[in-house]
Amino acid sequence: MSFKIAIIGAGSVGFTKKLFTDLLCVPEFRDIEVALTDISQHNLDMINAILEKIVEANGFPVKVTADTNRRRALEGAKYIISCVRVGGLEAYADDIRIPLKYGIDQCVGDTICAGGILYGQRNIPVILDFCKDIREVAAPGAKFLNYANPMAMNTWAAIEYGKVDTVGLCHGVQHGAEQIAEILGAKSVSELDYICSGINHQTWFIDLRLNGRKIGKEELVAAFEAHPVFSQQEKLRIDVLKRFGVYSTESNGHLSEYLPWYRKRPEEIARWIDMSDWIHGETGGYLRHSTETRNWFETEFPQFLASAAKPIDPAKRSNEHASHILEALETGRVYRGHFNVKNNGVISNLPADAIIESPGFVDRFGINMVSGITLPEACAATCIASINVQRMSVHAAVSGDIDLLKLAVLHDPLVGAVATPEEVWQMVDEMVVAQARWLPQYADAVPAAKERLAKSSVKTRDWAGAARRNVRSIEELRAEKSALKKAV
Repeated sequence: MSFKIAIIGAGSVGFTKKLFTDLLCVPEFRDIEVALTDISQHNLDMINAILEKIVEANGFPVKVTADTNRRRALEGAKYIISCVRVGGLEAYADDIRIPLKYGIDQCVGDTICAGGILYGQRNIPVILDFCKDIREVAAPGAKFLNYANPMAMNTWAAIEYGKVDTVGLCHGVQHGAEQIAEILGAKSVSELDYICSGINHQTWFIDLRLNGRKIGKEELVAAFEAHPVFSQQEKLRIDVLKRFGVYSTESNGHLSEYLPWYRKRPEEIARWIDMSDWIHGETGGYLRHSTETRNWFETEFPQFLASAAKPIDPAKRSNEHASHILEALETGRVYRGHFNVKNNGVISNLPADAIIESPGFVDRFGINMVSGITLPEACAATCIASINVQRMSVHAAVSGDIDLLKLAVLHDPLVGAVATPEEVWQMVDEMVVAQARWLPQYADAVPAAKERLAKSSVKTRDWAGAARRNVRSIEELRAEKSALKKAV
């Protein structure tokens, strides 16, 4: 088969490498063209060198191109994959730093909460530019696969305003299933069958079967509490499982910032998180992790390049959805996964316009969602709170309505549990001013926001958060990796 795939934001080097090697695990895909595009020539050069090394080592006739001209990269593409982070780590640092001044302690801040909402404001205008290019220069009927967060907001904007065939993809469901298989003593995750449904990062395992045997709440709670690692790392998720009756796919840290109950008092946060790794609830944990990963990759690039010169092993193909979806669409080999699409009645007790994440099957006819799912009431209520925030955020991002943006942030569950309306209004002004270069839709609102900030009497504080770790140096990372190797 010969067709073109374009990857936007290909400078996300590690993730792009994974997607590329996954694609080449499909025998029919070894004659495709992969067009890489990114605004960073430096990052583009690095990933291009790595992928060329993979192609050379495996002797495949795959064509790889790299171009900072996005429109040129998209010309004739049948599939477009996005993994962009608009504003990079500089803007992301503000997503964490500024809300902390108002008492809002986030672990990740890329889905909802103050950071995720502003991240969406930066991404959505760019996503709509992608969609315009896709409509105009990509292959007719091209499919847009969005991996970028905030997943629901980006996908919502691309479908409602971009008018492009779009699916959002995430790996949270797979990771949650791997945990459950482990605590239940399964030899492989393939022994576990499940229906997982909700919205991105708030999906719920509403039916679990191990080798055909139904797994109930009590057995699941007992298995998690008996596990020597997860019992400590997933305290918040286990508490939600006990109260809701179903397990959430999302990590302890992520879930903690989508709910109004666990991070609203600094003295309470330590009860629910674990500091063994960023994902379990550390303040600004993903920002630290991303910063360290970038620094490590820049320093150790020669080693990464050398490691690319190895044969591809199809047995090590990852569980990222993209390659499996394209394989199903192109070959007809059916693939079952969990996809982010517009609801339209698939989940009976969530709004029709919401972007849901739910099971579907892919074949040559497309992505076919399983309909008739009803969430437990508590799960639906939690999802709807986030959906309402997402809807207002998307509409604000498209219209440039700063008042609607403030209302979206005000209605965020964690923000509303911590901050007053006056604090929210000032915080949003501060974030919009700080990130103005990435928020063209708010250009007319920035001068007035600056004036309000100059006159404001709302007090803030200099606070690093309840559970902050410093970014580790390259030397510290090397020492830690060396110690881990010796331990093994």
